[in-house]
Amino acid sequence: MGLATLAYLKDGDSYLMLHRTKKKHDVNHNKWIGVGGKLEYGESPAECLKREVLEETGQHLSSYQYRGIITFIFADHDPDYLFLYTGTLEETDLRDCNEGVLKWVPQDELFDLELWDGDRLFLDPLIHTEKMIDLKLVYDENSHLVAKESY
Repeated sequence: MGLATLAYLKDGDSYLMLHRTKKKHDVNHNKWIGVGGKLEYGESPAECLKREVLEETGQHLSSYQYRGIITFIFADHDPDYLFLYTGTLEETDLRDCNEGVLKWVPQDELFDLELWDGDRLFLDPLIHTEKMIDLKLVYDENSHLVAKESY
């Protein structure tokens, strides 16, 4: 079981997306996702969020809002529980990220990116509503979404 944070950061009409291209054996390889990462021992989700955003972007959060939880199951791996956030950065200038390429993507181009199929299910309400999100996504070993459950 893994615990992680996932944040979609906004600037104007754009969202910060991470194109995961640099890590070997990355389940997210070549996908575009928000920023975040695994909780370290003793961290709260909010502490993890702040640390991961700073590590990946070089910037501090100016605001953030907890938006829900995603249960992510990939093939026969243990499930990951992703604490989902939206927020903004203090500054929008970014540094190089060791996990991939960071890019501010206009909101109307988000769904043109190579996303996980399940991400498409929660991004729309995440962007357009204030609803809390509780979603379970199950993928097979070929990264195909085989089950979804919304609560």
